[in-house]
Amino acid sequence: MTQGTAGHVVRSARRTGLRSGDPWRYRWVVLGVATFTQAASGFFVGGIGALGVHLQSALDLTTAQLGLLVSAAQLAPLAGLLVAGELLDRYSERWVVGIGAGTVGLALCTGSLAPGYAALLTALFVVGMGYSTVQPGGSKSVASWFDASQRGFAMGVRQAGLPLGAALASAVLPFVAVEFGWRATLLTGGFVALLGAGLFTGCHRRPPAPPAPAVPKDEEAPLPLAAQLRARLRMLREPSTVKIMLSGTSLVSVQCGVGILTVLHLHRTASVGAGTAALVLVASQAAGVAGRICLAAWSDRSRSGRCAVVLVCMVAVLAGLTVLTTPAGRSPAVASGVFVWLGFFGFGWYGPWVAYVTEAAPPGRTGFALGLAMSVNQIAIVTVPPVLGLLADLTGSFTPAWALLCLLTAVALAVTARAELRTR
Repeated sequence: MTQGTAGHVVRSARRTGLRSGDPWRYRWVVLGVATFTQAASGFFVGGIGALGVHLQSALDLTTAQLGLLVSAAQLAPLAGLLVAGELLDRYSERWVVGIGAGTVGLALCTGSLAPGYAALLTALFVVGMGYSTVQPGGSKSVASWFDASQRGFAMGVRQAGLPLGAALASAVLPFVAVEFGWRATLLTGGFVALLGAGLFTGCHRRPPAPPAPAVPKDEEAPLPLAAQLRARLRMLREPSTVKIMLSGTSLVSVQCGVGILTVLHLHRTASVGAGTAALVLVASQAAGVAGRICLAAWSDRSRSGRCAVVLVCMVAVLAGLTVLTTPAGRSPAVASGVFVWLGFFGFGWYGPWVAYVTEAAPPGRTGFALGLAMSVNQIAIVTVPPVLGLLADLTGSFTPAWALLCLLTAVALAVTARAELRTR
């Protein structure tokens, strides 16, 4: 170890308040902070599904318009994730994520003053701009602190922040809406996001001894912009990238469907009260928290690799969706159990999936790889909620929506499994 590196380790340990002999213990603080910021930034958007009955009543919305609220928050990340990924490869996650999470909080607080539906859509679009930095930034931060033997578990814990925030929002925001109105729910979400931004900015630290870049910066600098773009987009043709894209888009579509339609399905199809249906959604999202941790930890030890764990999630999701398309899906007990099952696998896949993305990324391009993979997912996140809502509005039933998700998952499963067999 060089004198400069040793000094860096000691200074890092002093800054974090840990013994200089064990500065890596701070990785658990980084993991906790990144998880909380993830939960806080996605708090309000994750609770929109539980607010469905209240928002439809207050703003006279159709199911498709309700889905558009989710799409508005996810539209900006289509390009924003790529920009965020590039920024994360150049600058510290501390400021990139902190500023982004702060933008989420300010946009939600401003959105509480929205005069109507159109203004609310605009506020949520700005929320998406800020949120673009939180997903890849927190993942990159955690990946840099944990080695391969613990990275899957750490990613699972960190990615559990999204369903955890959604579960808390689903439990809290309906109560806030009933007592204080829908505007107060945005204000609540804004304060929570600002708290996450402040915590991440104040507590984030770089690893004590960051690995040296694979290619020296003075060799990268002369490359023209066009050549750099070609090198990055070449990743799209890699077999590992194909598996990442297909599995990610299909499973994130299911995640959107469960998040936005669970309460409405239980309320209209299974005749469950709105409050009880919201509690089922909370249970589903809590199962997603457990799924992200357990499935990611399993992927650390699986001899078949992380992709195999993602394939298991796709099979489990397909089975659950099939049940919802049958008459059994109209039974309150059966439907509730299926939604918890879908929560575990339909949200839990994200932990091992993100760990796979970080490990498949070229050296020095982890931020861009995360941004690229997540931006492709955004296409599904933006389009699926309004499409599923429109299907429900046109047919008067949720069966076509679940059947569409079944079809998407089955096709992606077949193609991804075949690609995995070829790779092996």
